[in-house]
Order: sequence, then structure tokens, then C-alpha cells
Amino acid sequence: MRFLVALALSVALQAQSNFDEALAKKLHADEMGMRKYVMAFLKAGPTPPKDRAESQKVMGGHMANINRMAKEGKLAIAGPFLDRGELRGIYIFNVESVAEAEALTKTDPAIQSGALVMELHPWYGSAALQEVNGIHEKIAKKNP
Repeated sequence: MRFLVALALSVALQAQSNFDEALAKKLHADEMGMRKYVMAFLKAGPTPPKDRAESQKVMGGHMANINRMAKEGKLAIAGPFLDRGELRGIYIFNVESVAEAEALTKTDPAIQSGALVMELHPWYGSAALQEVNGIHEKIAKKNP
């Protein structure tokens, strides 16, 4: 029994020694290392592009918008689903409210054209997600 108590104390102390208060503050992490985000499910919209040229224009603007929001720190993660079903992709917005996320979705050419629609939900996840874009830049040879 004493061994288990000592082991638990050792694990707890080790976890505390890894805590980086400055990083937690920078990322607005709570005591659990978590924070609020808004998750968006991107769905096929009512007005798909009519042809390849229109699709390329809309998707080019969509990708430019994703890159802009990521650089501004407003988008923690974005990516497509690969099965081409009704759900086309996800965003995890680095904002506190659905209203803020909704305003950001209105800047997306794919939303504006009706090619995509977004379903928004408040979400609670690791504050470390905000570091993904900085790491991604270091491992991506191409940026669409």
C-alpha cells in the first residue's frame, strides 16, 4: 500500500514538473490545460459550383481564407473528410463564441457561394491545438 501511495505521489510530482506556466498563460489554458473553441462541420451546400473553373475559383478562395484565419490565430485546425459525403470537412475555430465563429464563416467564398454550409458547436479541447499551425508550417513542403 505504501508503495502505491509513493508511486502516485511520484507521478503527481512528475506531472507538476512538466507544467509550463508561461505557455499555459499564452494559450489561455485552464487548470486542465483545456480551453473553449468552436467546432465547425462543413457540409455540402445547396449551390455546388457549376463547372471546374468555378470550382477552382471557389476552392482557391476557400483555401486562401483558411490560410488567412490560421495566420491570424483564429483557426486552430482545418481539414477535409476524404469520403466525399455530405460532411466535407471540419474547422476548429480558436474563438470563445459561436457568434465569433459565425462571423468568420461569412468570410469564406465557399460559404458565400453556397458550395458549403457550416454547422457550429461550442467545443472544449486541449489548449495545445493552437500550436498545430506553427508545427505544420515546419513539416509542409507545399501550402495549397
